[in-house]
Amino acid sequence: MKKEIVIFGSAEIASLAKYYFEHDSDFKVVAFTVDDTYVSGNSLEGLPVVPFSEACIKYPPSSFGMHVALSYRGFNKLRQEKYEQGKRAGYEMVTYINSRLSSWPDLHLGENCFILENQTIQPTVKIGHNVVLWSGNHLGHGSQIGSHTYLASHVVIAGHCKIGERCFLGINCSVKDFTEIGDDCFVGMNAAVTKTLPRGAVALGQPAEIYLEDDRRARAIKTQFFR
Repeated sequence: MKKEIVIFGSAEIASLAKYYFEHDSDFKVVAFTVDDTYVSGNSLEGLPVVPFSEACIKYPPSSFGMHVALSYRGFNKLRQEKYEQGKRAGYEMVTYINSRLSSWPDLHLGENCFILENQTIQPTVKIGHNVVLWSGNHLGHGSQIGSHTYLASHVVIAGHCKIGERCFLGINCSVKDFTEIGDDCFVGMNAAVTKTLPRGAVALGQPAEIYLEDDRRARAIKTQFFR
């Protein structure tokens, strides 16, 4: 019998998460939930949408799991907040792993991750909690991905890299081996990162042009992208 779960979210990523869970997992989605003040309809994808306060009663943590299906809005902070909200309520935060995944038995994977198809994940990789890996990424051996980070499609992270928390790595970007990226960094589409990025930095171009956290251009780019 499939474990029943509730999805936190009511937008397109929540609908997509339901599709993946239904077609490629041992979990059954029974409802969607959002914060009480954001309930705008009674149903989504044929399932009820309930306020979070009611979800904890109708779908108690003792019997149901939860998956937070939100985007990188607010530079991943919103997804982090809702993951932590679900944890405080006592839910098991369920990870989705696509069956079309290439990995090794020593993969360390946290809670509430959303791992889509065609990933190449080499030995001894560690992935934190609440991480999104969109389709077609490469994670080199010995690399680490911090919690609440979001990788768009076709990102290449070479061996022994360390990616911080709440980072965003855009489509087709690449990270040189033995490179560290600090927390809250933004790596733009097609960027090539060849040296360490301090916390809050923005990297653009090939090789990436880097703006530090307090640079007005870094602030402007992140404000525009994550508004």
